[in-house]
Amino acid sequence: MVTYPNAKINLGLRVYGLRPDGYHDIETVFCPIPSLKDILEIVPSHDEATHVTLYGLPLSAASGSKVLGESDNLCYKAWDLLRDEFGIDPVKICLYKNIPAGAGLGGGSADAAFALKMISKMFHLGLSDSDLAARASKLGSDCAFFIYDVPMLATGRGETLTELGIDLEEKLKGYEIRIATPPVHVSTTEAYRGVTPRTADGIEPEVALTEILAGPLEGWRGKLENDFEPSVFAAHPELAAEKQRLYDEGAAFASMSGSGSSLFGIFHSIPASGRYQ
Repeated sequence: MVTYPNAKINLGLRVYGLRPDGYHDIETVFCPIPSLKDILEIVPSHDEATHVTLYGLPLSAASGSKVLGESDNLCYKAWDLLRDEFGIDPVKICLYKNIPAGAGLGGGSADAAFALKMISKMFHLGLSDSDLAARASKLGSDCAFFIYDVPMLATGRGETLTELGIDLEEKLKGYEIRIATPPVHVSTTEAYRGVTPRTADGIEPEVALTEILAGPLEGWRGKLENDFEPSVFAAHPELAAEKQRLYDEGAAFASMSGSGSSLFGIFHSIPASGRYQ
């Protein structure tokens, strides 16, 4: 079986206080990017163990100096989770990486979620989307989103998902989303260490992300904010320069995705520079 896990971007990202479990509460809108995909193949294994073979872009940027083993891969962890619960057989996993690792695009989470869906189908486990999402949330905060893979509002640590009530597909009709990933690694730990969390008890209530998104796309600039940008841009000014370059080349809206380091621009017409995915 072969499938194509896709990337995501964050349309707005608000960071609130630290939770008892050590995570921060966040509010964001996850939006899938069908144009940027990995390639995932899972087939029965003829060995007595599950193996993962990786191709394409390296994963070293996401792991720093740590050497990753097969059991560290999120696709392996997805299989392992279902093996513990259902006693399924070993499989062979081949993953070709096109989505940059550690770039705020959710590539690893997408791979894990798509692996859960594939394995459930392969072994006829009969798991619904909600069943799979509950299991995906154990693998990562944004994994559950990729089970549904449609624009959704995410709260909590990112695993609590609700429908938008906005037809983003219609709103984005006539636009193209392009990704820029400078050769900079921003760890999630670094990003959260530098962010200044919002307080939920401000004098003026915040305008909801969904209310901003419901307005004209050209009005998102200056309203739809990623709270990681100030500290990440201060530490990595080349990312701030890349965002400005997106605007200079005609983006109607541009932002860093997640905790970085990828940035995206939403264009009426794509620049001829050829720099973007």
